[in-house]
Amino acid sequence: MNIKYANRMKNIKKSFIREILKVAQNDKVISFAGGLPNARLFPVKKIQAASNKVLTNHGKNALQYSTTQGFLPLREYIANRYNTVCALNVSPDEILIVNGSQQALDLLGKVFLNKGDYVVLERPGYLGAIQAFSMFEPVFKSIPLESDGIDIDLLRKYMNSNKPKIFYTVPNFQNPSGISYSLEKREQTANIIKQTDTVIIEDDPYRELRFTGKKQPTIASFMDNKSVLLGSFSKIIAPGLRMGWIRANPEIIDKLITVKQAADLHSNNLSQRIIHQYLTDNDIDTHIKLISKTYSYQKDVMIDAIKRYFPKEVKYTTPEGGMFLWITLPDKMDSMTLFNKTVEKNVVFVPGLPFYTDVIENNTFRMNFSNSDEDRIIEGIKRIGEVIEKLQTDI
Repeated sequence: MNIKYANRMKNIKKSFIREILKVAQNDKVISFAGGLPNARLFPVKKIQAASNKVLTNHGKNALQYSTTQGFLPLREYIANRYNTVCALNVSPDEILIVNGSQQALDLLGKVFLNKGDYVVLERPGYLGAIQAFSMFEPVFKSIPLESDGIDIDLLRKYMNSNKPKIFYTVPNFQNPSGISYSLEKREQTANIIKQTDTVIIEDDPYRELRFTGKKQPTIASFMDNKSVLLGSFSKIIAPGLRMGWIRANPEIIDKLITVKQAADLHSNNLSQRIIHQYLTDNDIDTHIKLISKTYSYQKDVMIDAIKRYFPKEVKYTTPEGGMFLWITLPDKMDSMTLFNKTVEKNVVFVPGLPFYTDVIENNTFRMNFSNSDEDRIIEGIKRIGEVIEKLQTDI
């Protein structure tokens, strides 16, 4: 059978993380791989109550087709939260409801990218964005992250020389590194982008999950109307609802609505109404505090275990929030080799390779601390440490 697929499929790879999660479904496997929230914290009973209320009071409307832009009361809630929490001036007309941030990235790629256009992103960069944008065959240029954000000098150089269509960034507790931008670098980034025709996509799913340090303003707060801001309910309520949003100026929103109509007509109407009912009936900030307190403790457990069981030559980030640590092995060590060995010990993480585009570093990997309890974190780190020590001996 000779099936002729689109040329773009030659360069599109399956998500490495999704493939790892198939292995991680085994209860014997300790998984630091997926960016999974802790299911123990899902507000199941409160979502059930919200679901019952929506179906009882608005069932016929909730089960009907809806508008592409999304349920207006939910868009109003998101806009109001931006205005009160982030000091932004946002209207509901600037919000588009989408099926999680991943659909947002796909829609933005459709609206902005032609084959061969330049996309600048962080190094290491978010795998989901790399995969989504790859569908449109751009040229990726990555800029290394420093301890307080992107290398500003290189950003300025790339903006001037490559004329990129998009600059993509995760400024808060970045996936995969856990690094956050300083206030200075947020302002510098905005000032550089404003002088170009580049659209900045600020992906911000972890903003609410801060453990320590001072809350920073969005880069969008320093920007003009070329700024696109992404948010998600996956990390603060539950990912199974598959609900996120795009905040952009009405002109960009109008283009995004057009391509979303072609993709799925509209996001799940029932989920939108359930989320809005849950947010109306409950204090989301109290729930966020519970999540943040739990994740902060799990992060500390993981770092303490790393200090105890990893060789001193291994480096790691210390995030102020979010869900991830980024590990750097000694130069001669390969994280894929380490991964293949730890799988045999029923422990998985994500080797660094999928997080790179034009420049590859083979000695890095990502670990998630939000989806494991204390005992499994300690035991998993101990097993990885034993393998690292053996590989060091073999070099």
